[in-house]
Amino acid sequence: MAKAGTEESFPFGPYTIVFKTKGKIYLLCPLDKQPLQFNGKCDPEYAVQLREEYPQAIFPGYHMNKKHWNTVICNGTIPSRLLLKLIDHSYELVAGNLAKRR
Repeated sequence: MAKAGTEESFPFGPYTIVFKTKGKIYLLCPLDKQPLQFNGKCDPEYAVQLREEYPQAIFPGYHMNKKHWNTVICNGTIPSRLLLKLIDHSYELVAGNLAKRR
């Protein structure tokens, strides 16, 4: 919520929180899954690299465009610092693209 322009909503029901900036989704998080997981937007080449490096925790985005989105499972195999970096990366892709279009 600290990121500029971030809004949260539940457009897909009470169990999936969605984070948007300027009306565009950058993060989805199902609240009924254990362990915690989230879908984040990702540069396609970086997405493939991450999936290869963390095959037990990073997968093509569930119910999303598999090329541009990853599902990240917070199961202890990914360092906390990288988890935060992935959230930042997703936000920057969406916020940056919006700025370029406008």
